[in-house]
Amino acid sequence: MSSIQALLNSVRLPDSPSARVDGEWLLADLLGKPASYLRTWPEKEVPAEVAALFAERICRRQAGEPVAYIIGRQGFWSLELEVAPCTLIPRPDTELLVETALSLLPTAPLKALDLGTGTGAIALALATERPAWQLMGVDCMEGAVALAERNRHNLKRDNARFIHSHWFSALSGQRFACILSNPPYIEADDPHLAQGDVRFEPVSALVSGTDGLDDLRQIITQSPDYLEPQGWLLLEHGHNQAAAVRQLLLERGFKAVESRRDLGGHERISLGQYL
Repeated sequence: MSSIQALLNSVRLPDSPSARVDGEWLLADLLGKPASYLRTWPEKEVPAEVAALFAERICRRQAGEPVAYIIGRQGFWSLELEVAPCTLIPRPDTELLVETALSLLPTAPLKALDLGTGTGAIALALATERPAWQLMGVDCMEGAVALAERNRHNLKRDNARFIHSHWFSALSGQRFACILSNPPYIEADDPHLAQGDVRFEPVSALVSGTDGLDDLRQIITQSPDYLEPQGWLLLEHGHNQAAAVRQLLLERGFKAVESRRDLGGHERISLGQYL
């Protein structure tokens, strides 16, 4: 048998900037322990069968597969979510959408919509923070809808529901106080698509036309038909797309248009109110 320390010291992930942390997450999950356990008890012996599984996981990570897909879950906001290759892995930058919605809207009952819900991360975070709200999440991928529903069930969030819809296609006649979306916004020829974790994520959830704005244009154009008076539209986009998205919002008649910065200082989301 090998010790925890020996196994972690053997990890070689040249393409990962966080090789040690990746190894800790993969081993801690196999042991059913928090990562802090590994640092507290580095001399503990690891059963041979666990060490073999760990070696398999390291091989998958060396091939570039994201840690979240390997262990099947990812933290977002205060939640632990099941993840799968049928949809994107939730990222910390997207929490800015949640923070902004919470700051703009009252705690009183209202309806909010999460377009392209994926794992259900945005809708479930808001459902957790605002029990009086009713959250709807939609996705064009049936696998993503099923995944979001499993997360809803696991988290026991009865004020959220998920349905199959390509943007607004199944929402005729419905109105919402807030519409949020983290849509595809990467340019089709972006070289980053061939690098890092995104190689394993669905292209349909990443790419949106030659300039990355096709889906954002559609959402901005159609949203007023589904917003209540004085309703808000909140959109995540690329770090270099804020000015273009603000212009699209203004041209569609949105007021109070602005962009907000993520933890890295990039203009990550843009928003507007439709009066």
